[in-house]
Amino acid sequence: MPHDLSKALFDLVQRETPALRSFPEMETATRPSGAASWSPKEELGHLIDSAANNHLRFVRASLEPGFHGPAYAQDDWVSIHGYQEMEWSSIVGFWVQYNTFLAGMIARIPDGKLSTLCFIGGGGPVTLRFLLEDYMLHAQHHLDHLLRRGKVTRYPA
Repeated sequence: MPHDLSKALFDLVQRETPALRSFPEMETATRPSGAASWSPKEELGHLIDSAANNHLRFVRASLEPGFHGPAYAQDDWVSIHGYQEMEWSSIVGFWVQYNTFLAGMIARIPDGKLSTLCFIGGGGPVTLRFLLEDYMLHAQHHLDHLLRRGKVTRYPA
């Protein structure tokens, strides 16, 4: 069972939740200069959309011989969900709950399934382990960015 991956996601959620909850509400809807940039609300919303898309990938790759699925149009997802109009505390709460739920599910993935091949959009094959690790790296990158940390985790690595 991939307890190390489950624990890594659970630890990420525990570590980042206080910073997200204390982020100034007044700044959550402010978009950086440049029309294509997301506000903190939209960027955290993007991580919820990433959780939703990856949830399906993780489950199907755990249960099926392989996974073939689409990429997703991240800007369209952020727009259709309307994160900009939501309360920051609601977005944070949903992100925390969803990722805590995923951490529990990841703990139940059989070890042998971590090598399951996954094809996303037109990309080449990657393993389920890669998808799980990439999901957390992607989340940390965006959290570092939206929380305006001096050092932002590189993504992709």
